[in-house]
Amino acid sequence: MNPAQPLRPALRQPLRIAFAALSFAALAATLPGCIPLLAGGAVMTGMAATDRRTSGAQIEDEGIELRASSRVREAFVERVHINITSYNRQVLLTGEVPTEQEKQAVEALVSRVPNVRSTLNELAVLGNTTLPQRSSDALVTGKVKASLVDAKDLYANAFKVVTERGVVYLMGRVTTREAERATAITRSVGGVQRVVRILELITEEELKQMLPAPGKS
Repeated sequence: MNPAQPLRPALRQPLRIAFAALSFAALAATLPGCIPLLAGGAVMTGMAATDRRTSGAQIEDEGIELRASSRVREAFVERVHINITSYNRQVLLTGEVPTEQEKQAVEALVSRVPNVRSTLNELAVLGNTTLPQRSSDALVTGKVKASLVDAKDLYANAFKVVTERGVVYLMGRVTTREAERATAITRSVGGVQRVVRILELITEEELKQMLPAPGKS
């Protein structure tokens, strides 16, 4: 299959439904009574078949998110609002903490979780975001994912999307062409303030080797 070949309509519709469900789940997590510490990858498990990570890496990422979330919750209770997202053992920390000391403490705690390869600390020293702000971020994430699904020259599930205070983080294993295209699409989505790319670049040849052979699903 050519990397720029459009996804079949039969595949694109389930992806749209899945991303809509993810957006609903993210929005529900912002409601009162929900724990303000979120693991970024658990909702995506059902789409593992089209993920560009190995199955082992996907399992490790879910384990990292769960263990890191548990450790941070135990250490900081509800004084912080932190989202932990792991992709290929690279951990993105987003959200808000009261002080610079706590920002560094969270990173140190997460970096000691087994299998973590590296951390990107994007925590802001601010008060916790409000329910309307978190709801807005969840909707932006949903719109970005839907826009990536609609693109005829991208495989939307190659990207993991995280939004915090209007800043959209793109994670994944993609080619330079895919990275540039996804960035342009994301920047065009309403509500996006800035795009941060945390992408592992692969070659077009590597991408071809990942794709199913013609005639196979």
